[in-house]
Amino acid sequence: MSNQNINFSFESGEAKTILYIGNKLSAHGKTPTGVETLGLKLGEFNYRVITTSSKKNKWFRLIDMLFSIIRNRSSVNVVLIDTYSTQNFYYAFLCGLMCRLLGLPYYPILHGGNLFHRVEKSPRMSRLLFKNAKRNIAPSRYMYDFFVKKGFQNTVCIPNYIDLANYPFKERSTVAAKLLWVRSFKEIYHPMMAIAVAHLLKTKGYKVSLCMVGPVIENDTYRKCVELAQTMNIDVRFTGRLSKPEWTALSQEYDVFINTTHVDNFPVSVLEAMALGMPVVSTNVGGIPFFIEHGENGLLCPDSDAATMAQQMIRLIANPILTAQISRAGRLTAEEYDWERIKSKWKGLQV
Repeated sequence: MSNQNINFSFESGEAKTILYIGNKLSAHGKTPTGVETLGLKLGEFNYRVITTSSKKNKWFRLIDMLFSIIRNRSSVNVVLIDTYSTQNFYYAFLCGLMCRLLGLPYYPILHGGNLFHRVEKSPRMSRLLFKNAKRNIAPSRYMYDFFVKKGFQNTVCIPNYIDLANYPFKERSTVAAKLLWVRSFKEIYHPMMAIAVAHLLKTKGYKVSLCMVGPVIENDTYRKCVELAQTMNIDVRFTGRLSKPEWTALSQEYDVFINTTHVDNFPVSVLEAMALGMPVVSTNVGGIPFFIEHGENGLLCPDSDAATMAQQMIRLIANPILTAQISRAGRLTAEEYDWERIKSKWKGLQV
């Protein structure tokens, strides 16, 4: 089954301690990740949760992760490992290896739409990491289906979640070309497509405003976005990284959320936008169609197809009834992923 509770099978009288390994880098200006957010939530179940690591240097962080496993091996019952597709995959692999050497059950929590490519690119390391895990925890049905097809039958699906109370609903019906984009400035998220969409709308006579929220990293992708906006004469508001309360407050100034990614799994930012009542127009990639139904709770377009995304925007502007329907349906979808509902899938911790 794809959705089932996690049962860590603590023996009676054992110390119920979880070691959660991931990148705790919010203190260094990074967006909080699962180790910081889910780690706190698991504490609600009256377990002792140890989290690591907050070391800024990548090598020091890896060493800290490995030594945390060794240091806590006698008191820890299970180890949760945030697992990504890039260099952090090697962190997860080495932490999984350490857990196996010490006889500790570990649970990789699967993140990132590009993890599929990592499994294809590194099949042997993936088998060692995922086959030997107690369970692999997939945050979407899309990820779950992929892992099961690859032979990792020890995979369960526990969806991403939001705290719904933090997202005040504002129904949108009559909308303008006021676009909000929230993501990191990385090529796989294709931020330049958002600027291209704004340009197409502007050439069709619409007054456009585009706000792009995400950590401003001086990389090629960010520089290309700035240059493209200047070339196309699009006034883009680059806010830099904002906290969730900051960008959800900012969302009240915008009407439509656009998601332009090449690759995706189950993006929480899209779910948050739906909770806020923003109609979502997204590329139809990865796990997106598993929770957005075109014309019902969002609008979809092919990957890299700025023209179709602009057409979907115009469709919303021209059709207030459809827009209001999508706004309300998006909120209903988001309600399904409220922590108060999702936490039951982690209740197996309460043994």
